Amino acid sequence: MSKKPFSLQTSLIHSRGFDKGTGAVSTPIHHATTFHQQNFDQYGTYDYSRSGNPTRETVEETIAELEGGVRGFAFSSGMAAISTSFLLLSSGDHVLVSEEVYGGTYRMITEVLTKFDIEYSFVNMKDLHEVACAIKHNTKVIYMETPSNPLLNITDIEGVVKLAKANDCLTFLDNTFMTPLLQRPISFGVDVVLHSATKFLAGHSDVLAGLAVTGNEEIAGKLAFLQNSFGAVLGVQDCWLLLRGLKTLHVRLKESSESAYKIASFLEGRKEVEEVYYPGLSYHHGREIQVRQAEGPGAVLSFRLKGEEEVKQLIKHVNIPVFAVSLGAVESILSYPSRMSHASMPKAERERRGITDGLLRLSVGLENADELIKDLQNGLESIQKINRNNVINL
Repeated sequence: MSKKPFSLQTSLIHSRGFDKGTGAVSTPIHHATTFHQQNFDQYGTYDYSRSGNPTRETVEETIAELEGGVRGFAFSSGMAAISTSFLLLSSGDHVLVSEEVYGGTYRMITEVLTKFDIEYSFVNMKDLHEVACAIKHNTKVIYMETPSNPLLNITDIEGVVKLAKANDCLTFLDNTFMTPLLQRPISFGVDVVLHSATKFLAGHSDVLAGLAVTGNEEIAGKLAFLQNSFGAVLGVQDCWLLLRGLKTLHVRLKESSESAYKIASFLEGRKEVEEVYYPGLSYHHGREIQVRQAEGPGAVLSFRLKGEEEVKQLIKHVNIPVFAVSLGAVESILSYPSRMSHASMPKAERERRGITDGLLRLSVGLENADELIKDLQNGLESIQKINRNNVINL
């Protein structure tokens, strides 16, 4: 199928066309781990599945096209993609990281990279002046996560890229929350875009996968070498499931984002809720930047209750969202960052970043939005009842 200037919505379904050998409209699953070579002196495209597999190659070509990159790489998890990309660093290098970053990334940077004499600094990446001041002579990577997890803080991608280029640094960006449908960092000059494809891209809570994309041929060559050397590649069955999930990404993300806005608007009017974090709200810090660099606010929001007891009470009385780790699925997922996504971060560090014991993150799925709101309302009203009883008992 020849390439045409399709929209991303259409490309998600038709960019790979059909299998040339059979006409199959579903990508074949090549379970082979090794491939017969027809010529003694010249090997074919594939030899061993860690180095390359036709099914995985389809995933990698698809994400590269969607992100506007030259090459994509599929890994066994989001952290495998992030960790392999960090192998571009060398001993003595320094990485500058967004202060509010996924807990697994925090753990990788603070407890693993340090074993290889790689330095790190966390910075408030909402403030470009702070970013500029934190860059050192040995800074080689600036790592962004925007919107950030879990407070949905916004980083000015273009601004950070300009600082990085002026200081001969690479830029990495975790695009999991936005997906290439809403945000395409390579168009702003980002060197490596990363995804936990477990989330929105696959979308059904049944695939563990990570992706990396670059628009730079030299970096692509280095990542290809590291992917093959480190070996944390995505299995073919998961590749196929991921491809299937991608075909419905547009409709899933559109529906979930619309519901997320309705729910965020509801929550901001509830007295039990101290703060709501969602880039679609007019007062959200960095919203004007989000509007400039993304096509929408996404389907994830966070909100803060008074404390842990209020969280416990809410969890007891909501029935629709699953209370679990992860996000980006067809079912709504209510998460407790301080004990889930950011449990590996010390309590003092969490609280300094605003990840308190009253904070909840909601990834909005495909359920009826009004029913989700009613369910959350019941949970919030249960908090009111407990508070009234406590006052009476006093």
